[in-house]
Amino acid sequence: MSQDNNDKNNDKNKEYEDVCYICRRPESKAGKMLHIPNNICICNDCMQKTFNSMNNMGSPFAGMPYMDMFAGNLNNMQSEVPKRQKLKKKKAEKGKNKNKAPEGAFDIRHLPAPHIIKSRLDEYVIGQEHAKKVMSVAVYNHYKRVLTNDIESDDVEIEKSNMLMVGPTGCGKTYLVKTLARILQVPLAITDATSLTEAGYIGDDVESVLSKLLAASDNDVEKAEHGIVFIDEIDKIAKKRSTNSRDVSGESVQQGMLKLLEGSDVEVPVGASSKNAMVPLTTINTGNILFICGGAFPELEKIIKNRLNKQSSIGFQAELKDKYDKDADILKKVTTEDLREFGMIPEFLGRLPILFALQAMNEDMLVEILTRPKNAILKQYKKLLALDEVDLVFDDDALHCIAAEAVKRKTGARALRAIIEEFMLDIMYEIPKDDLIGRVTITKDYIEGCGAPRIEMRGSGEAKILTSRNVPEITTSMD
Repeated sequence: MSQDNNDKNNDKNKEYEDVCYICRRPESKAGKMLHIPNNICICNDCMQKTFNSMNNMGSPFAGMPYMDMFAGNLNNMQSEVPKRQKLKKKKAEKGKNKNKAPEGAFDIRHLPAPHIIKSRLDEYVIGQEHAKKVMSVAVYNHYKRVLTNDIESDDVEIEKSNMLMVGPTGCGKTYLVKTLARILQVPLAITDATSLTEAGYIGDDVESVLSKLLAASDNDVEKAEHGIVFIDEIDKIAKKRSTNSRDVSGESVQQGMLKLLEGSDVEVPVGASSKNAMVPLTTINTGNILFICGGAFPELEKIIKNRLNKQSSIGFQAELKDKYDKDADILKKVTTEDLREFGMIPEFLGRLPILFALQAMNEDMLVEILTRPKNAILKQYKKLLALDEVDLVFDDDALHCIAAEAVKRKTGARALRAIIEEFMLDIMYEIPKDDLIGRVTITKDYIEGCGAPRIEMRGSGEAKILTSRNVPEITTSMD
């Protein structure tokens, strides 16, 4: 058994490059490594510099970065290079197939068609029909471009189509991207634009976006170059208005992201969010990485309304200025002009050619979100109570009452779990007390705070009302 384990470890180590303990450069850049005890690797350049410093200064240990490396005190040093700082070796490139997808990834023959991708999205995401159709077609065309890039049948080169989605909070932007990556089985990195700053300032550099994608690909560069990057809260890097200070987290971040979106070779730190001397670097080509940006863009509705109301005039056929005040889907009329007015620079918007908006959640959509998806919220709570051998039932009126309350909170689908957690607290606390409880029915009165859930006991035709929220206990007989 020990021999088999050693063989497996040797095969695994062959897949990764050694990293110099002093300069942190990988083997592909620094050349062949020298191995010393405790699994420490040193490149020839660092070893030569160490010897030169010893000769020049006359002391056997003077000028050495790590003096106890040769002093025999190796136990104080770390035993091996951390796994997260190892790089997977690139496979040898043959001919001109440099952009060919790596083995083990999906290929053009198994790439699902747009209607299949959308049908899979329908199983998890409620509503947003237009957004699902746009994303399905865009992803399908993108990976057709990636996987057929090595075919030189003509001189036509297909450009990359990144996406920008606009929608209110809780409408499913992040959930759509997560589900899409799970369907296609490609590496996905979800990052937040709020932590990005201009190079040289405290915060994350724009290259940290690719560092997360590399980590999600198990430090496999080829796999990362065919992944998806979702940058959330993209509206937070809009140009700041009426400010005298340097805009290090706004317009400058947009300018720094231009090279990522366009497609170029970028030096990326491995296992860290910023470049420094102790972190190895690797090169990633972003030409085949699909970038999806999303944001809520608060107060964008006012900009759209101002643009639409410019057409209003005086007369019998003139449009009223309050015509769009009650339009729930006003974001569907968004254009690049509105986003420029919001604070996004034209160069950034030009690299996101696919622009679409998600609709806000209404009461009917929220009711379906509670019950229809494979991992619906109510199904999760039913499974929790099923572990205690209790059946959980919701009345239709109770579902609509929950959805109506969620609409009032204006946080989209995120409000559903907060509401359910409130009224399920007493139930989850009381149920384990009595092993005879067989069914719990949530009623509209209980949601509104003027009643209590209906409890049915096992082996009897009697039901009782759970005492909760200062409601007296009531016992009734079931038909």
